[in-house]
Amino acid sequence: MKALTSHGKGDIRYEDYADPTCHADTDMIVQMKACGICGSDLHIYHGAQFTGDTGFCVGHEAIGEVAETGRGVKRFKPGDKVMISAAVGCGNCRACLGGHINRCENNQMGCYGLGHALEGCQAEGIRVPMGDYNARFIPDGVSDDQALLLTDNLPTAYLGCLNADIGPGKRVAIVGLGPIGLMAVEIAKVMGAAEVYALDFVAERRERAKALGAIPVDPAQAKALITEATKGRMLDCAVEAVGADASIRSAIDIVGAQGTVSVIGVNQSMDFKFPMGLAFIKGLTFRISACSVQSHWDELIALVQGGRLHPESVITHRMGLKDGAEAYRLFDTKEDGALKMVMQA
Repeated sequence: MKALTSHGKGDIRYEDYADPTCHADTDMIVQMKACGICGSDLHIYHGAQFTGDTGFCVGHEAIGEVAETGRGVKRFKPGDKVMISAAVGCGNCRACLGGHINRCENNQMGCYGLGHALEGCQAEGIRVPMGDYNARFIPDGVSDDQALLLTDNLPTAYLGCLNADIGPGKRVAIVGLGPIGLMAVEIAKVMGAAEVYALDFVAERRERAKALGAIPVDPAQAKALITEATKGRMLDCAVEAVGADASIRSAIDIVGAQGTVSVIGVNQSMDFKFPMGLAFIKGLTFRISACSVQSHWDELIALVQGGRLHPESVITHRMGLKDGAEAYRLFDTKEDGALKMVMQA
């Protein structure tokens, strides 16, 4: 098959790759129909190491058609249309069966496309471990584009808003307006936020947030603007969707007393200087977490089917898998208004 593979900083290749095979009776093979590039994929593109591997298939967002099932797979059969959770669990323990794979009792939480142990989804074929648990039928009333965003981006944005304690009447900031940040803007409004301040250095992305009903803010001016607008009370909640030290600190600075900061951007820094004294004075609640995608599917599918959320609106580019290296370059440089890149085999 053909796949996109990582060979170091800035080196994404479209090349021949071994076809996936079932490693266990509970595995299944999915023929990829569409896949996406996530902001966290850029960490690998920029040279970050999660496993020390090289030459592995990248990506963790995909939908497709079941091509093969192990004899232990009961829910699916070849030909079924499915969306694949970006994060996987054992599917057997109490935590996983409740959708909370980040509490997997067998320590089998994983993510596609970080190394050879679980090859990525930016490929013509994908091995799905514990297929019955780590995939789901694409529901009626959900388009393929919406299903693709339900594999990771939309659940992650939802987790960020839940962890930020957003509710009716709250004043909220969304820091970082990539696809996940923009979805968080829409989710915050659905949750009843009275005001949503949308921070990003890219003016075009701020305008997208404004169209969703947010107040666009240049991050360089955010603290002063919010201080003035709130008469020094600052905000109730902030969702950080970048993962940079500076943007996390900005989120901490713009919330007020008893405020909550929720970080969903991937940050691997061991040297982040957490302002403990400031957090103590504010009575700050600080949460940072990866997403158990499966635990949020039911609520989000209902909101998408009901027309309350429109995750597909962030898609800006559609390209072939063979153009993957260029898709990564565009996404990284933000050229041509690049926001959400979707690739097809």
